[in-house]
Amino acid sequence: MSRLDDDHTGARIKEQRKLARLTQRELADRIPYSYSLLNQVECGARPATPDFVAAVSRALQIDVTALTGQPYVTELQQDRLAALVRPIREALDLYDLGADTDLITRPAAQLIAETDRLCAEVRATNLRNAATALPGTIAELTTSAWTTPSAELWRALASAYRTAHDISVKLGYYDLSAVALDRMNWAAERASDPCIAAVRQYMRALVYFREGEYTIGQRLVAAGQHAVGQAKTSREARAVAGQLHLGASVIAARADRPTAVDEHIAAASAIAETTDAPDVHWLSFGPTNVALHRMSAAVEMRHYDDALTQARKINVPVSLATSRRAHYLLDRSRTEMETGHSEQALKHLVEARRAAPEQTRYHPSARETISGLVYMARRTPDTLSHMAAWVGL
Repeated sequence: MSRLDDDHTGARIKEQRKLARLTQRELADRIPYSYSLLNQVECGARPATPDFVAAVSRALQIDVTALTGQPYVTELQQDRLAALVRPIREALDLYDLGADTDLITRPAAQLIAETDRLCAEVRATNLRNAATALPGTIAELTTSAWTTPSAELWRALASAYRTAHDISVKLGYYDLSAVALDRMNWAAERASDPCIAAVRQYMRALVYFREGEYTIGQRLVAAGQHAVGQAKTSREARAVAGQLHLGASVIAARADRPTAVDEHIAAASAIAETTDAPDVHWLSFGPTNVALHRMSAAVEMRHYDDALTQARKINVPVSLATSRRAHYLLDRSRTEMETGHSEQALKHLVEARRAAPEQTRYHPSARETISGLVYMARRTPDTLSHMAAWVGL
C-alpha cells in the first residue's frame, strides 16, 4: 500500500510536471496560481483543490484523472466494486443491436418503475445496489424499446443511461461516463423529450467544469436552456431551467466571473420561489439546493470566510437526497479546513462518511481534505501524530 506522503495529488502533479520537462517556475507561469502555492501543493502542505487540478491538467494537456489518480482501483477491488463496472460498459454497447430475442423482459410499467428505483438508489448513495441491477435493466429496456417503441420506454432508457453516468462519475470512471451521456442523448432523441435533452446538456457541462473548460461548459448550459425552452411550460421545465442556472453559477465561479454567479443564482432563486421540485429528474431543485450552490460558488471562488458563514446558516432538511447532503458536508469540511478549523473539518468528513460511505471514499475532494488535515496535524505541536513523528514513528 502506498504511503500518504507519496500518494497524493500534489505528488502526481510533480511527477507529470517532470515528465513534461517543466520546472515549478515554468508550470506556475502557465497557471493562474502562484509558484509558492504550486510548491506547497506538490509537497503536500496544501490540498490540491479541484480548480487547481483543472488548471494544471489544462497546462500539461493531460486528463484530470492522471492527477487525481482515479479510478482508485485498489480501493474499488477491496470493496468489490471494480467487477461491477465491466457489465455496465457492456450494457451500454447494446444500444444499436436491436432486440435480443432470447431475453425475457419485464412489462414496460415495471421497467419504468425500476429506472426510478435505480435513480433513487444512486441518490441514496447505494452505489453497489444500483450498479448490480443496472446492466440487466438496460438490456431489458433496450430490447423492449426496440420491440415496442414508445416515448415512455425511450425516456426510461435515457434515465438508465443517466444512472450509468452517475455511477461512473462517482467511482471515477470518467471515460465510461462520457459513453453513458452519448447513449442518453441517443435515447432522448427517440423520446423527443426536450427536458431530458436539457438535463443531458447540464451533465455534459459539469464534465467540462471538472476538466477546467469553462467556456465550453457555459455554452453547454446555454444549449440546455435552449432545449428546455422548446418544452411546454410546466413544473418539470421550470425545475430543469433552474438547475441549469445553478450549474452555470458554479461554472462562472470557477471562471472567476462573480457578476455572472450572482445573475445565475438570482435567476435560480426566482424559479425556486414558485417551483420547489426536488423530485423532478432527481435534480433536488428547490430553495435548499439554491442555497447549497450559492455556498459552493463561494468555495469555488476561494471566498472561504463567506462560504463558511453561509454554510452555518444552511439547514439541510432530512428529505434532501443523501448524495446532495454528502456533497454539502464535503464542501463544508474543505471550507472549515481552509479557515483553520481542523476539528470541525474532520467532524464534517466523518458525517459525510456516515451518510454516504461509498460516495465519500471515492470523492477526490474528500481525499484532498484528509491529506491536508493529516499534514496540519503533523505540523501542529502537542498532537499525537506530531509526537509520533517526533519519536520517529
